[in-house]
Amino acid sequence: MCNINNTPYKGLQHEGHDQEHKTWSRRSFLQALGIAGSGSMMLGSNMLTASAPSPLTAAIAAAETDNILILIRLSGGNDGLSTVIPIEQYDSYANARPNIYIPESKVLKLTDEFGVPSYMQALEPMWGDGQFKAVHGVGYQNQSLSHFTGSDIYANTDLTTTGFTGLDTGWMGRHFETLYPDYLINPPASPAAIQIGQFGNLVFQGEETNYAFVTSNIDQLEEIAESGVVYGLDDALFGDCMYGDQLKFLRGVANTTYEYAGLIHEAYERGQNQVEYQDNGFARQLALLARLIKGNLGTKVYMISMGGFDTHGNQPLAHERLMTNLSVAVDNFYDDIAFTQQDDKVLSMTFSEFGRRIFENGSNGTDHGKAAPTLFFGSGLNGSAFVGEHPTLDNPDGRGNLEYTMDFRDLYATVLAEWLCVDIPLVEQHLLDHPYAPVNLGFNCSGVDFPDIAYSDGEPTPPTQPEPTDPNPDLLNAVVHKPFYPTDNAPHIYLEMPFTAHVDIQLYNILGQNVGTVYNEMMTEGSMEINIRERMPEHLSTGKYIYRIQIQDKKMSKSVMVA
Repeated sequence: MCNINNTPYKGLQHEGHDQEHKTWSRRSFLQALGIAGSGSMMLGSNMLTASAPSPLTAAIAAAETDNILILIRLSGGNDGLSTVIPIEQYDSYANARPNIYIPESKVLKLTDEFGVPSYMQALEPMWGDGQFKAVHGVGYQNQSLSHFTGSDIYANTDLTTTGFTGLDTGWMGRHFETLYPDYLINPPASPAAIQIGQFGNLVFQGEETNYAFVTSNIDQLEEIAESGVVYGLDDALFGDCMYGDQLKFLRGVANTTYEYAGLIHEAYERGQNQVEYQDNGFARQLALLARLIKGNLGTKVYMISMGGFDTHGNQPLAHERLMTNLSVAVDNFYDDIAFTQQDDKVLSMTFSEFGRRIFENGSNGTDHGKAAPTLFFGSGLNGSAFVGEHPTLDNPDGRGNLEYTMDFRDLYATVLAEWLCVDIPLVEQHLLDHPYAPVNLGFNCSGVDFPDIAYSDGEPTPPTQPEPTDPNPDLLNAVVHKPFYPTDNAPHIYLEMPFTAHVDIQLYNILGQNVGTVYNEMMTEGSMEINIRERMPEHLSTGKYIYRIQIQDKKMSKSVMVA
């Protein structure tokens, strides 16, 4: 095996933990061999190489939403009770953790019922801007407390998985199999997915190939992005790893099979970070993703990782460091992509193989547990809230575990159908015939009605959007719009709507280049004055622009001067 010495502290209540890590390491190698290239494989005696997208894949890709999904893997089992603190159950929480609980003075209260540790205060502006939701009690029936089995279940959604048995395809891999049916012959023009950190995960694995461009760490992807070539195959990279020769061979295959490295480099050069990130591995991952997204790489799904969450011992300092880094980096990332008005198109969600127990162990840590919150970030959430029912701390199972109140597959289904706009029958198929039960996370692509669910955002009920109407052509033609300039000379758009509908207003320069979104919301019947300067970046230069209003299929444009 490679020279790796990262065995976590063994908690008093979890015997056999070290042995599991040895097994997991071996398994992860077998699962994650295809590095630095999507789906590298041999078909007969012919090497598969990238080529232009076929008409079929091009048509499918064109029909996709512009939305982007970032999966944030918190590897090791994140402690939910140190992430979202149930204020209404605070006494039970503190009594269960006399040495590691977070004092009330260090709880950032976001609603009357729930808060987060003050070291996650970087997320407070995102909460205020409606860009942060936390879903309580995420898990599944008979939840596994094993690292590798739990990781596999969250990746393959196969609840029958045990040990080395279970489905070898992932929920996103099955999605891409449907999206790109001739992927091995004509892969898409851009990587279908990019994954940083290959350690034992099946998320993008399909029946015949892995659909992600995978690098082991951020160093390798940064090298590819900066140089346009894949990382080297020097013997020094592999040390005395017993699988070094095999890895070198497979990396070489991947390097010659796909030509995505150049595309990643070009997007990296086009995009620029406009926010200063901290110097840690997680922040570097998000900084690089921001450049690729701003550089219009075209990849729709990314997966990044943060390790260290297996906190059997000395949890308070470790968890504070981890969640501080996560909070600051996520806030910086969304500030960064807001410069190009892409923050409403990028949804991020965390996941971990399990939560941790209610009670502390004898080592100032917590042992493997069950349910934990899932965090969502992005302007596309259209409001901040705590979603679902928090598990009770007063009636745990016999081992002190929080029981799940939200099936993780319902969150996956919601993201697929309502964010990535996958047809619901396909969503159910990708999730192994799990019935579709969407969760109201603030976005809705399918048009389905969401079932009632507990919802805490400081208000008694979730924010509701006005119901759009289906206007006839006469009503569409009755929409009034015109530019005007109040005494402060700031350019405005006057818009008069004879019905309720979603209104999208984009601004273009005289070269026809899109410079940003002026308005993209539901508008009720009536009139509105929209200040272009207030809704656009400060760097909008003086000159002539064109605004384009789209309401359903009708598009209307006029020129406007920006002083």
